[in-house]
Amino acid sequence: MRLEDIRRVDPQGMYDAIRDFPEQWRRGRELARDFDPGFTVEGKDHLVVAGMGGSAIGGDLLRTLVADAARLPVTVVRHYRLPGFVTERSVVIASSYSGNTEETLAAFEEARARGATVVCVASGGELLRRARAEGLPYLQIPGGLQPRAALGYSFTALLTIAEHIGLVAPDEAAWDETQELLEQQSEVFGDPSGNDALELAEALQDRLPFIYSGTGLMEAVNLRWRCQIQENAKRLASGNVYPELNHNEIMGWEYPGPLHEMIGVIVLRDREDHPRVQQRMEVTRELISDRAGYWAEVQSQGESRLARMMSLVNLGDWVSLYLAVLLGVDPTPVPLIGQLKETLARV
Repeated sequence: MRLEDIRRVDPQGMYDAIRDFPEQWRRGRELARDFDPGFTVEGKDHLVVAGMGGSAIGGDLLRTLVADAARLPVTVVRHYRLPGFVTERSVVIASSYSGNTEETLAAFEEARARGATVVCVASGGELLRRARAEGLPYLQIPGGLQPRAALGYSFTALLTIAEHIGLVAPDEAAWDETQELLEQQSEVFGDPSGNDALELAEALQDRLPFIYSGTGLMEAVNLRWRCQIQENAKRLASGNVYPELNHNEIMGWEYPGPLHEMIGVIVLRDREDHPRVQQRMEVTRELISDRAGYWAEVQSQGESRLARMMSLVNLGDWVSLYLAVLLGVDPTPVPLIGQLKETLARV
């Protein structure tokens, strides 16, 4: 593949957005570092991130990243309504890249009505207008991108806010390691003449992707892979997590046939996967990998949890980009989402 091939299919520059992810990561961290939310988690009992789509995935990454260290439980809400446990003792971060996501605006209003402590993250729009009007803390991130392509801004905002309010302790070494790793990956994966991301995309070109991973650090990464394949490559993608899939989905592989041969399985692995989960992964591969049309396993890279998480997030973004190019579809526009919003606006 040549860069000219990408440019021809990708006129709006999704390749450039992914290639620039390390710079986005650096700048997002710098912007968020100076933000003062004006409160801490003292006296609070829960943190909720309210968002949708590309604006919510940062919340899921935060939830899984800090699960072993956070002082409060973290929940991600993708809905108009908040759970019943949200009260004046809750922190709600409303995350909408455009600032106009109707579900997030509804959750924002409900959080205000319940007396929760609210913080807003957006590039502009109605959410920031309301935050300013009500004197609420808000972090404005750069606009002009597709929400899913702005993860470097939205996730660094959420994680840095979590540090500011005392949910987790800052780990500058992890931030630095992640920055360096992303820069290295950008050089390698950005070379369209050949790399691991392109090879995975070629293997998935004529197959239905199934993304498997352990529950824990890789759970949200698994979701990110599927969402990126769906939005960038316009290809359906399914997935599941260990150990749960060993209690149900594995039986769907019992009688292999033409349908199974159309499936390409990618297993996301991390050294902190539970030892029994690692054994389950090995046994599952032995039992069913030859029933799929393709089966590959990819290992996270780096020392810190943050670096290992982002190493596979970044790989998945590149796989989705190259898959889009191989399929001849523009990775940037999402016409069905646009049509859906237009129709809903009329009813």
